[in-house]
Amino acid sequence: MFMIEKGVITQLVEEKLASSDNYLVDVVIKPGNLIIIEIDNDEGVCIDDCAALSRYVEEHLDREVEDFELEVGSAGVTSPFKVLRQYVKNIGNEVEMLLKSGVKLTGVLKSADDNGVVVTVEKQVKPEGSKRKVTVQEDQSYTFDEIKYTKYLIRFK
Repeated sequence: MFMIEKGVITQLVEEKLASSDNYLVDVVIKPGNLIIIEIDNDEGVCIDDCAALSRYVEEHLDREVEDFELEVGSAGVTSPFKVLRQYVKNIGNEVEMLLKSGVKLTGVLKSADDNGVVVTVEKQVKPEGSKRKVTVQEDQSYTFDEIKYTKYLIRFK
């Protein structure tokens, strides 16, 4: 049985997106040749972009050779970040992070680069000689190897 190659799909998507502000987040190929393409954009993805990308990929695959189902969508607001550009896009936003050590934290994403991220978290500390705890902000750095997932934190106030 002929399988659709992830590398082929990835290359098609990157060719199509090269001239746009959209970028590839993930390509997943599930059994039965269900191809799921996830894209993102620093300003947000519009449905027309998803439709155009879907048509482009379909034009370059031959259903006669191998039938497939195709879904193109934007990275969900609640989906974990998968690429550095999503971290960069969310600098200044509140995020939820789960570390591989099992520690879960929330804070404001301060910076992100190839080495990892810096998150500003609020902590309750009791200054020496004080009866009451005070809230202080602390910058914590993590490498991508230490992070299980990071996602945008939605708060309803």
